[in-house]
Amino acid sequence: AGTRLVEVGTTNRTHPRDYEGAIGAQTGLVVKVHTSNYRIEGFTTEVPARDLAALTRARGVPLFHDLGSGTLADLARYGLVHEPTVRESIADGADIVTFSGDKLLGGPQTGFIVGARDLIARINANPMKRALRVDKVRLAALEATLKLYRDPDRLAARLPTLRLLVRRRDEIAALAETLVPVVAAHLGDGVEVSTRACRSQIGSGALPLETLESVALALRPRDGSGAALERLSSALRALPVPVIGRIEAGALLLDLRCLEDAAGFCASLAHLEAAGGLA
Repeated sequence: AGTRLVEVGTTNRTHPRDYEGAIGAQTGLVVKVHTSNYRIEGFTTEVPARDLAALTRARGVPLFHDLGSGTLADLARYGLVHEPTVRESIADGADIVTFSGDKLLGGPQTGFIVGARDLIARINANPMKRALRVDKVRLAALEATLKLYRDPDRLAARLPTLRLLVRRRDEIAALAETLVPVVAAHLGDGVEVSTRACRSQIGSGALPLETLESVALALRPRDGSGAALERLSSALRALPVPVIGRIEAGALLLDLRCLEDAAGFCASLAHLEAAGGLA
């Protein structure tokens, strides 16, 4: 496309003067990318979007703010860590804002471009826009998701992504206690099944360092061998509906935060017996 990217500042410290020194007569766009899937901690400095917008506006250059995961609702309202919202980015003065339609927003895998009418018109006129447009199935799924945001008071109950993020620990713990004898029966005498407190990591493009209190089923082979633990993990992954956990402190942990179909989960485990168990 003939575009030259110019990095501004350093990895951990960037100041307004760095942008001022980098913007020149050939500068067509200033890009700020939100660290939605990583964090730089310690001796750090960055230029807030509002300050950067004032700087670019004074120099006559549009500001493009990539929010990464993006969210339309203030997550702090639901007891989660605040992430910059699309509304906040626009209010800060960004001319173009991009964000994902999945991840925190909770819809299908898509991307959004919002912002100044004249810039959006130029993007729409680009031939690549037609090549990269989403299909009708995704548009329909996206429409259904966005309609849920019309009622913020019921959003946490109706949007699956948010519903699972705010799920209460005591609810997960009760589910775990119910499942222990059922799972133990399916896995047989060779595996000890118990509950264990754990932390659910949000991650995947949003809130990379944040974890939530949760409860897991801890599956521990009674012979204590690592080989038996690997066999158990492999057998669960090979089920018609794979069951995927993580190995930690000598046990295979199945975090139950996102399990809503307990009956389906147990039905999947029944295939272990049909296949001759774990031996």
